[in-house]
Amino acid sequence: MTEQVALDGAPDWLRPLVRRTAEVDQGHFGWPHGRPPRSARPAAVLILFGEQAGTGPDVLLIRRADGLNSHPGQVAFPGGSIDPDDDGPTGAALREAQEEVGVLPEGVRTLGTLPELHVAHSGFRVTPVLAHWREPSPVAPVDPGETRAVARVPISWLVDPANRINVRLSSRHPSPAFLVPGMLVWGFTGALLSGVLDLAGWSRRWNGDDVLGLDEAWRAAEEADDAGFGS
Repeated sequence: MTEQVALDGAPDWLRPLVRRTAEVDQGHFGWPHGRPPRSARPAAVLILFGEQAGTGPDVLLIRRADGLNSHPGQVAFPGGSIDPDDDGPTGAALREAQEEVGVLPEGVRTLGTLPELHVAHSGFRVTPVLAHWREPSPVAPVDPGETRAVARVPISWLVDPANRINVRLSSRHPSPAFLVPGMLVWGFTGALLSGVLDLAGWSRRWNGDDVLGLDEAWRAAEEADDAGFGS
């Protein structure tokens, strides 16, 4: 079930996305695991949109530390398990963003949630929380042992067909991915991000037949030209 709040204060470019959250279901994201079982552990991620002069609207992404036992080196939205003391998915997403990269919750306007998605291999049912960064705070890895890097990635970069590919992991069906300088956005985060861009009406036509193996895709991301990428 999704949750929406008033659009008051949200920028015009973000409003179509928020309006459409009430109409979307799990199938929109092309994520193959279907409706999550109630036995899965609840978690939340923060899809935090901001805006910077020169690069326009952006979204916050993190790269997990390489030494972690779970999902080492992968790119994700800030987030994690929902604790008993959290105020639901929204509270958990804001807490995790502060703990991971220093996002100050008081500068964030939450705008609603997307349907729960099942991350079967880790046993989570994840609620994506949409938010607008009305008063951005400086961000950086709080604990380098957990977070290797953080970036505000321009939406214009993500929708550029030159930065979009599909990744194939062994015999699995190819899944959407994004080449960001030093970051390969793939797997759950890639599918979620692709679905959000489509839902907002921001996506541009790209070559879906461009399929790379995971190692090759990582090399392409590491070598991506960051000219004009912004901070």
